[in-house]
Amino acid sequence: MTPVPSVVTVGTFDGVHLGHRAVLDRLASRARESGLRSVLVTFEPHPLEVVNPAAAPPLLTVGSEKTEVLAESSVDHVVVLPFTSTLASYSAEQFVRLVLIDRIGMRELLIGHDHGFGRGRGGNVDMLRVLAAREGFRVDVIAPVGPGDGHAVSSTAIRRAVAGGDLARAAEGLGRPYAIGGVVRAGDGRGRSLGFRTINLGPPAPRKLLPPEGVYAVRVQTPAGAFGGMMNLGGRPTFGDQAVQIEVHLFDADLDLYGARVRIDLLSRLREVRRFADAEALRAQLLADERAAREQLRPVG
Repeated sequence: MTPVPSVVTVGTFDGVHLGHRAVLDRLASRARESGLRSVLVTFEPHPLEVVNPAAAPPLLTVGSEKTEVLAESSVDHVVVLPFTSTLASYSAEQFVRLVLIDRIGMRELLIGHDHGFGRGRGGNVDMLRVLAAREGFRVDVIAPVGPGDGHAVSSTAIRRAVAGGDLARAAEGLGRPYAIGGVVRAGDGRGRSLGFRTINLGPPAPRKLLPPEGVYAVRVQTPAGAFGGMMNLGGRPTFGDQAVQIEVHLFDADLDLYGARVRIDLLSRLREVRRFADAEALRAQLLADERAAREQLRPVG
């Protein structure tokens, strides 16, 4: 089958931040201008998990979280390549020829200014321009995108912000709140007994980067719409449970969401996780947390 001529970009796109979105916007624009289809080529798992597992970073987007964000772009197709040791052994030239040209039909390649792919990240801008002249495709380099403070947006900088609990800075780089996605499962009913029914996502995905444990003001995207709420991320030390859990009390909602996929947008951290003397003391604190979270969720202006 002959591949359809395409404008292509390649990368891990973890987080799909503002810099990534600039590349995707340019990709879709070039495809429209040239009458080609737009294709994003990305990888699963993260290449470092295969090449150098000790250096593999925790991820901003895991599983379907990344594809859900990509679905909001104007890109025609997303190709997710299994990143294997065989693929890791390809030189940049082999990857361009065997995958991008022969299989995907690349006629134009868009890359970030600091991009590199192929064995040893040999596919940098200079090398790709030489290869493009020989193979007959075009290379378009996208300038860095920054939040206005002189620094380029990067997944690394956003990871640093999330790990440090700086959700505002993370949202600035992402162009949206940092989020945790998952499927609602049955809990043990402890929240209901306190008067705060929760939806429970259970333990987080192992590769997912989490902010510091604590209680957060959140907005939850559900099949029934968006609802404000407050999330406990961490254990439940008052009841002797130290296992990290994700549980959310939705405001003004009484829904059966078991089995539904939801997205939790983290807006602000209200306090740390701590042990209370008894269930009544915890309930009093939860009432205070609800007031604080509702204040955070109040529209500005």
